[in-house]
Amino acid sequence: MRLLLLWILNAVALLAVTWLLPSIQLAGFGSALVAALVLGFINTLVRPVLAILTLPITLLTLGIFYLALNGFLFWLASALLPGFHVQDLVSAMVGAILYGVIAWALSALVPEKQSET
Repeated sequence: MRLLLLWILNAVALLAVTWLLPSIQLAGFGSALVAALVLGFINTLVRPVLAILTLPITLLTLGIFYLALNGFLFWLASALLPGFHVQDLVSAMVGAILYGVIAWALSALVPEKQSET
């Protein structure tokens, strides 16, 4: 149940990003749900591989390249989905940062599952 709630909150965070940045557009809440799901899969499967492959350049740039990697993955999700559009890479970088911050803040509202001891 918690996973479903977090998925919906990530979709709401994505809608908030589109409200804050006019260069990022979503067709509706259904597109936000699909985009949140695709972003979750990309962040789970693709990001760790790319983070390891780009580790030397990330170290040389003192971590700044990791922001570009986040923006690229955000833009990649928009390229894969028809109802989600990001205008350019700079918008994708800013959108990825905002999405991360808003999704983190919203997920902090959901209580952790209590263990039964």
